[in-house]
Amino acid sequence: MPAPSVLRTSSGSGSDTDSGAGVEGPVSGRPQPLDMDFVRGRFPALAGPFVYFDNGGGSQILQPVLDRMNDHLVRHNVQLGASYPLSVAAGDALVDAQRGVATLINAADPDEVVMGSSTTALLRMIAASVGQTLEPGDEIIVTSGDHEANIGPWLELERVGARIRWWHADPDSGELERAGLEPLLGDRTRLVAMTHTSNILGSINPVSEIAGLVHRVGAILCVDGVGFAPHRAVDVRAFGADLYVFSFYKTFGPHHAVLWGRRDLLRELPGHGFGFVSEDDVPYKFQPGNANYELSVSVLGILDYLAELGMTEDTSPRGSAVPRAAVQSAFDRIALHEEELIRPLMALLAGRDGVRIVGRPEADRGARVSIVSFVSSRRSSREIVTAVDAHGIGIRHGHFYSARLIDQLGIDGGDGVVRVSMVHYNSPAEVDRLIDALDPLI
Repeated sequence: MPAPSVLRTSSGSGSDTDSGAGVEGPVSGRPQPLDMDFVRGRFPALAGPFVYFDNGGGSQILQPVLDRMNDHLVRHNVQLGASYPLSVAAGDALVDAQRGVATLINAADPDEVVMGSSTTALLRMIAASVGQTLEPGDEIIVTSGDHEANIGPWLELERVGARIRWWHADPDSGELERAGLEPLLGDRTRLVAMTHTSNILGSINPVSEIAGLVHRVGAILCVDGVGFAPHRAVDVRAFGADLYVFSFYKTFGPHHAVLWGRRDLLRELPGHGFGFVSEDDVPYKFQPGNANYELSVSVLGILDYLAELGMTEDTSPRGSAVPRAAVQSAFDRIALHEEELIRPLMALLAGRDGVRIVGRPEADRGARVSIVSFVSSRRSSREIVTAVDAHGIGIRHGHFYSARLIDQLGIDGGDGVVRVSMVHYNSPAEVDRLIDALDPLI
């Protein structure tokens, strides 16, 4: 029986690169350094002495996000769809939020933006939708290098007759290699699920390259961008994936998330059982009930901040809209700062006998983000983290819901790795504090 058309793509589908940068890492050239007084002044939590190096679990929130949330709750906290002016204004605010997120991720159409409560919830929703289109024997490829949020929902499709195939990470490096995927792709492949950036390794996977392979067999690509989005500019048109999802609470915003999908794909995928609208009403057919109004509106504060951070003479807005070039410029500056931030920590770890850096040992911003994981033969990961707690520094140990990868790398899953997850608001002085704390422990 032929495959349902909804899960078939042409070899060129989803590869529009009309996006400015068109790359997954930073653009060429050396960006201007960040003004750290400005940056840290935008995050109220950073006024205290505590050092936040557990950002992979959740970042601190921006003041512009809080301002927009508060403004909406005070001035526009009404139901949408009525004729009275406050309801009209509230509806306009939601439309602006859709447009703003479209700019943030470089979507071609605001209708491609689906808001939801979390990445996990959105992935479960879209997997359930895809499951309604499958025939027995259709194949789904998942990786051993992903967070469980982008594995478990697809495994559930075995119940409708799907065959699960595993793209295993390299047992030594933990990396997802193209050579491991190619033999798995075939005529029955319907979807490949992968991570953009490992929350253990910090490696940036070549999504656009993988998208080309996946589309060659007519399948679609679903990417978990949670580990990528806080560190680099999301550009869904350049990446070439068909579905892309990440959480705003790890990207300086509220506990809210976004799923992007190609508009034609979202229109064809069944939404029955999720929303209260017609099957043609994208994106609302994928939203169970109303989107959270105040959280959706507050996300525009992230765009406000990135516009300030990335604004130059070349990226200055013409009118009220934030230009995409400002977003890219901001993340180029962020990438440079993070590369310099992790360099001394990685030098410390690389210079110690008995310490294993889990991931790439170099600080190259084109290949990795500022997530640094390691294990030590001197002390358990739990002991190291507990000792660092006493210094007013927040790091973490564990498998971070990537237990399959930890197991494949031969690391004790109960103790896991020590993970230091930095973002651009962290400072060199904070890294020095961490190094002083780690030095006698490792």
